[in-house]
Amino acid sequence: MLLRKIAAGLSVSQKLMIKQQIRKFKLIVSGFCAFSPFTSSLYYTFFSASFRREQHAVLKGRLAYQQSLSEQASSSILLRRNIHRLEKGLIMQPRRAVFAEDYILETVVEFCHKVTMLDLAELKWAFAVLSEYFAIVGSKPLIDKARQQFTDFSPVAVARLAQLSLPASVPYTYENLPTAGVGYDALLQLFKRRRSVRWFLSQPVEPSLVQQAIEAASLAPSACNRQPYYFVHLDDPQTAAEVADFAMGTTGFSENIPSLLVVVGDLSAYPEERDRHVIYIDAALASMQLMLALDTLGLASCPINWPDIESREQKMATRLQLQPYQRPVMLIAYGYADPNGGIAYSQKKPAELLLQPDPQKPVVTKN
Repeated sequence: MLLRKIAAGLSVSQKLMIKQQIRKFKLIVSGFCAFSPFTSSLYYTFFSASFRREQHAVLKGRLAYQQSLSEQASSSILLRRNIHRLEKGLIMQPRRAVFAEDYILETVVEFCHKVTMLDLAELKWAFAVLSEYFAIVGSKPLIDKARQQFTDFSPVAVARLAQLSLPASVPYTYENLPTAGVGYDALLQLFKRRRSVRWFLSQPVEPSLVQQAIEAASLAPSACNRQPYYFVHLDDPQTAAEVADFAMGTTGFSENIPSLLVVVGDLSAYPEERDRHVIYIDAALASMQLMLALDTLGLASCPINWPDIESREQKMATRLQLQPYQRPVMLIAYGYADPNGGIAYSQKKPAELLLQPDPQKPVVTKN
């Protein structure tokens, strides 16, 4: 309160001078603290709160992950991760006679715990991979224990899957992939066509088109197939404009956005801090596929950067009712493009500049 009264009595030039002095002080302190990782941690403990939300989110995510293991749910992060690990063991060349001994029991325990609640497609995948694994893996006391527990619960899975008609859910060979039907030139043309569009028609988008784009996005690669993200769909223009304004860089065109997707990363997918950045990698991969899919469906889009600024984080968390471990990754505006709307040229870097050689590889010079 006292500081506010003092600040209120200062002139604009005095306030600017004080801000400049504070910046200089922080620059000096940051220069000293950048000496080592330890001193850097001191800086962000005593002089900057920039990473506090991330630290809180990571810890809350770890706790939520542990809690999810005891909950009934239609999807299991632990199961998705470990089934994918089993798949990698099954396709290993050469395949080992015994593998996954360190995590097979926890996988089967999780499978048995969630077998009555899992989404049927996820259940079929887990059941098929576990069945193949136990059919080929060698005998070890711990593996045999897991095998017996899986066998005991298999009838429950079989009963749930009896009416399900889905393709095989086990690893397959490269030659069995579907034909692409798209060559490089056509793909490059799609990439050239997909531009960030900021001017849209006031025409509603059919929900089925958004559903199709999300289905395409779900096929993006994801670390251990955990897919730690989801999309909040805001199809009301007023709401879309309001939430788009939470981000930076939308001034002047946010009120023209007819629909918006907020990409949210979920840190409850990870028990360890080391994976805290995977939400951004996986969500970005899926978002790019989503935007390309939108273009093929006759829709335009614009990715909107999300700034890690506390006041804006608070607004988004409140508006979307996010848990502390759920972090906004980016926003995607979409709709039918205004044919007369401008498109930024945005010259891209050439491949020669982006493709860098191995810095430890000897340079061969020609005489």
